[in-house]
Amino acid sequence: MIIGFLGTGHITSSVIEGISKSKLKIKKIYISPRNKSLAKKLSKRFKKVSISKNNQQLVDKSDWIFLAITPSVGRKILSKLHFRRNKKIISFISTINIKELKKFTKNNNLTRVIPLPFIGTRKGPIIICPINKKVKSFFSHLGSPIEIKNEKLSRGFWSTSSFMAPYYHLYLNTSNWLISKGIKRKEAEEYIRNLFLALSFDAVNKKKLSLKQLVLESQTSRGTNAYVLKELKKKKFYKVQQKVLNSVFKKFKT
Repeated sequence: MIIGFLGTGHITSSVIEGISKSKLKIKKIYISPRNKSLAKKLSKRFKKVSISKNNQQLVDKSDWIFLAITPSVGRKILSKLHFRRNKKIISFISTINIKELKKFTKNNNLTRVIPLPFIGTRKGPIIICPINKKVKSFFSHLGSPIEIKNEKLSRGFWSTSSFMAPYYHLYLNTSNWLISKGIKRKEAEEYIRNLFLALSFDAVNKKKLSLKQLVLESQTSRGTNAYVLKELKKKKFYKVQQKVLNSVFKKFKT
């Protein structure tokens, strides 16, 4: 199979890296020339990657076309390109729904996918809508696909994916607190990275327990975990989180 990526950014780079580590049988990967610096790096790093002369050439030569562009760029260029009906289009664009994509591309063979940057490590959830066996099979090599029938439900997943930077800021804030108590930055950051890594592994390994049960299991009566949780709730930390998620939710159209 020959695939092409419209848009040469971080997500494209991560997906290509994941493909290179997988058993997917990809003959050729075309990437758009817009980000020349990253495009050259990818073509040098991966033998199967070639930089297309222009976007139309990429579309014509690829069996599957991945739309890894911003919504504004998508609205600007997609209607100017010709997509033959036998082409499969995979859209990574967050705020252009399937109805709009069909209008722009004049193609009904469309699937929306939510990849996250760590797809390069072949880890993490990958949302697929609508259900498509071939697309699921492809992305099963790159992470853990979750198929949804109703496109409206994808808004929730797009919204929660916006919590990556806040999550890392929690790492940063906690490690900075340790540093303020006299611990060296290297040791503080290493401890925090491994603490949260272990918590994530624990949550995955205890799938039989609900998240609510994990919250209860990780605290003891009058213990420090119970105290911190109580104080954060009192200061409406989690209500603010819900409020921000609702604000992000409104940005995504279906």
